[in-house]
Amino acid sequence: MLHVNHITKYLGSFRIHDISFDLPAGYIMGLIGPNGAGKSTILQMIMGLYQTEFGNILVAGNDVIQNEHEVKNDIGYVLAEDLFLENLTLLENADMYGKYYERYDRKIFLSYCRRFELKETKKLGKHSKGEKLKFQFAFALSHDPKLLLLDEPNASFDPEFRKDFLKIITEFVADEKHSVVLATHLTKDLDRVADYITFINHGELVFSLDREQMEEAYRIISGEEYKINLIPKERIVYKEKGKYGAKALIKHNKAMQYDKEVSVERPSIEDVMYYMVKGEKVC
Repeated sequence: MLHVNHITKYLGSFRIHDISFDLPAGYIMGLIGPNGAGKSTILQMIMGLYQTEFGNILVAGNDVIQNEHEVKNDIGYVLAEDLFLENLTLLENADMYGKYYERYDRKIFLSYCRRFELKETKKLGKHSKGEKLKFQFAFALSHDPKLLLLDEPNASFDPEFRKDFLKIITEFVADEKHSVVLATHLTKDLDRVADYITFINHGELVFSLDREQMEEAYRIISGEEYKINLIPKERIVYKEKGKYGAKALIKHNKAMQYDKEVSVERPSIEDVMYYMVKGEKVC
């Protein structure tokens, strides 16, 4: 569904450098990283809003630059940057922009407005930030995209709607013909729905792994510091000292043996991001 091949982009002093990853049809990818890591820029490159300096991006087999019409028809998006017109109503926006999508269905759009408790006759500019993002989500779903690109929308949703949002994107990929890239810092949501995790930092790829690979690649170790210090230094991503001991993220493999007096757990997505960013700052 999505093939990102060695892309590089320079934006002033910031750059996206040599990033590659793949997302098959039928899956959800969590795109993670600290603020300013380059997540939004990568989504905009997938949409064709930025052209790559090097490398290329394919959506459903089509190059995002060479096959612009086909790709735009296959992508739905929810962005922090509002690309719609605030002086038009939700329905007027949907109908106007819907003309550019072959599969736009007004009835589907209105059904999601009702589900999301949005007034389609109210001007976009009169809505809250969360409501504007709900509108973008309703419109994206109304033209049946093959790929949904979502840039931190769940951060602006209330907890109740966030549950519905996660349910919808899970249902969206269930037919194995659609995929989702969800850029978010709310990693607990990703723990629930993500099949793949792509971690970006300083415009560079840290890793892109499926959930099982990620969980097998790392462990959280906690216990007395001297016990953790017995682990080879090259395997410790970052160690954090506490009042009663220490805790560390380590690179794991099946051959490793751990002291019986330390606690060994599989890390959450949040654990991996937190300790890797901390470790990078120390280095």
